[in-house]
Amino acid sequence: MADRTSVCLTLGGDLPNSQRDALVNLIIAHGLSVEWDGPLFDVTHLAVDAPLTLYAHEVAWGRLEALEAFCVEHHLPFTRWSGGCVGAFAPERAIFRGTGEPRLFCATEDDYVVIDRHTAQALGSYAAIIALFDMADFAVPPLRFSG
Repeated sequence: MADRTSVCLTLGGDLPNSQRDALVNLIIAHGLSVEWDGPLFDVTHLAVDAPLTLYAHEVAWGRLEALEAFCVEHHLPFTRWSGGCVGAFAPERAIFRGTGEPRLFCATEDDYVVIDRHTAQALGSYAAIIALFDMADFAVPPLRFSG
């Protein structure tokens, strides 16, 4: 059995109308909601010209793999916070800016990015440490459908 935790994912960017149903189906398949402990997502919950924030408890390994892969494939920026599971994995924040690969950051249960002494020493300066925190503090653009 998989270790499970809570997850919050915010996504945005531009998506062709032809992919809207695929996105909705993935959100539904993951059992997500637009609020903690809220009703399951349906198409009427799509945000209009705002980022879409989704929530769930009891998510295997704290990952929404199919939805995150869809976002990467379609260049939809997202942030994901996942809580930790004692003895298995720590809380994390994932950031995808629409290109490249998602970047993972260590986080707290309150979604604050944290670094350890080794990382601080490797970064080498206060400015570099602040730049890392700035990188992790990504504002997801609105979700828009086109075509």
